[in-house]
Amino acid sequence: MAGIAPTASSPDCLFAIMREKVVTALKAVLPDLPDDVAARVEVTPPRDAAHGDMATNAALLAAKPAKRKPFEIARELVAELATLPEIAHVEMAGPGFVNMTLKPELFHDVARAVLKRGAAYGRSSRGAGRRANVEYVSANPTGPMHVGHCRGAVVGDALANLLEAAGFRVTREYYVNDAGAQVIALTWAAYWRYLQAIGTDIPAEEFGELAPSGLQYQGEYLIAVGQALAEKHGRSLASADGGVAPVETWFETVRAEALEHMMGMIRDDLAALGIHHEIFSSEAEVLKSGEVDAAIASLETRGLLYEGVLEPPKGKKLEDWEARPQTLFRSTEFGDDQDRALRKSDGSNTYFANDVGYHARKASRSDLLIDVLGADHGGYVSRMRAAVAALTEGKTDFEVVMCQIVRVVKDGEPVRMSKRAGTFVTLRDLIDEVGRDAVRFTMLTRKADAQMEFDLNAVVAQTRDNPVFYVNYAHARCRSVLRLGEETYGAAAVTDEALAGQDLSILTADEELAVLRRIASLPRQVEAAALAREPHRIATYCIDLASDFHALWNRGREETSLRFIQDDAPEASKARLALVAAIASTLRIGLGILGVEAVEELR
Repeated sequence: MAGIAPTASSPDCLFAIMREKVVTALKAVLPDLPDDVAARVEVTPPRDAAHGDMATNAALLAAKPAKRKPFEIARELVAELATLPEIAHVEMAGPGFVNMTLKPELFHDVARAVLKRGAAYGRSSRGAGRRANVEYVSANPTGPMHVGHCRGAVVGDALANLLEAAGFRVTREYYVNDAGAQVIALTWAAYWRYLQAIGTDIPAEEFGELAPSGLQYQGEYLIAVGQALAEKHGRSLASADGGVAPVETWFETVRAEALEHMMGMIRDDLAALGIHHEIFSSEAEVLKSGEVDAAIASLETRGLLYEGVLEPPKGKKLEDWEARPQTLFRSTEFGDDQDRALRKSDGSNTYFANDVGYHARKASRSDLLIDVLGADHGGYVSRMRAAVAALTEGKTDFEVVMCQIVRVVKDGEPVRMSKRAGTFVTLRDLIDEVGRDAVRFTMLTRKADAQMEFDLNAVVAQTRDNPVFYVNYAHARCRSVLRLGEETYGAAAVTDEALAGQDLSILTADEELAVLRRIASLPRQVEAAALAREPHRIATYCIDLASDFHALWNRGREETSLRFIQDDAPEASKARLALVAAIASTLRIGLGILGVEAVEELR
């Protein structure tokens, strides 16, 4: 929701504070200003920093309801704002914009706020405690996590952190698809590895003829499952001669234990990425509980189901379509482009029906549902939004964040193979290659629905072109300066509490004020990024703050009066140490939202 105006729900937000003052000034100019117009007033950074610290569209918004020209209102608004003690300079711009330059003291107060509030700086109550359920990853439990799952995992986790920072009560959820054909295929593949573990070597092609859908999973990761089955059950799951026993004697046992092993592997992979879900929901359990049937019955009671035949799909295969009467949901009444099948002609549920039951479960304990999905699920969105709207009578919102694929390259060539998996790059491979933090930060440097290339060489390079290195280099530099400050003035003088009490009036250089402006914008960025569901904005913010700090560092090397620690100027040095401490704290806040550790020093 680009361009959204922060509100007083962000107590640290200088933009929100100034927005309230602009609205007050506008009402002084236009006493009869409608409240809905005042609510749309924005105070944002100007496109060009040379135009001041903040710009407002207040005069433009008020012109039509006031039946006056924008520049006339802007002129009077400028005069009103010029009386505020916070304003150093205010002027009209363009057809009705107003640009404001604030007094440096306001930005000094921002630095103090960071030092006093620590990790709480920038947090908002905008979410007002709404219960937000973020479902992400939900990979089929048929193998280790791979790179295709990685982006959604990181985006979902960072989004959950971001929503919490914006005042939502967040539940992180994983939906275990353990009731479909793929789990049947996994079970047969695990049984094949079990037979190998007890000494029965059946060729893959021969065993594939026995399995209902062939031998789909042949990766080495299932060898451990077969060995575990053999250690626990001996030869009891095989026939007397060690061959394939009747399905009913082994299938459920192998299925349950293979799934347990796969989910353990997935949990370990996610933990290596710093991801932990509060809830793991089983599709099989949802079906067993009767929640799917209950959801369908709820729709039927409200007259939203009927028997009908769907139009044949145009140009593509639709798995739930058949040229016979089916039980259809009137999803077009809720914005979908066509009605959707819930039950097939034989009375069995469609995949969509199972998803309806699961989302009914989530909706019963949530005000907002967000599904983080791969880009190949685009056709899923409108039908699921319709179902949630119908089931909850509009009380629960439903949103989807789409994640495009990631192409992994090394030395300019695509990386395709993994010995462990057999056919793909595993998530663990990627983490082992470049580290957890590099994976997370890099995955968040672009908007989720934009395609990206993950260059293994670039991600480990210690250059400014590597964003995670560049940001952590800034934090490590800050920490180095603060350690030197402790050595020079003593640890007690360089605590956040002590530095917050320093006179900061000396911080007036352009580079110092540029960093302070950036720090001041964090609360606005957190709130706007959360409302837009775009955690990549926080990664961009961290890169920009790091850039501002590096510019200040370089300026200090050229101009001795701007160096952080000066032997003959202890009070000025402590003021600059306060600035450095505020920068470090702000970087930690941003990196924390992304789930990335802020390093103390680079080796």
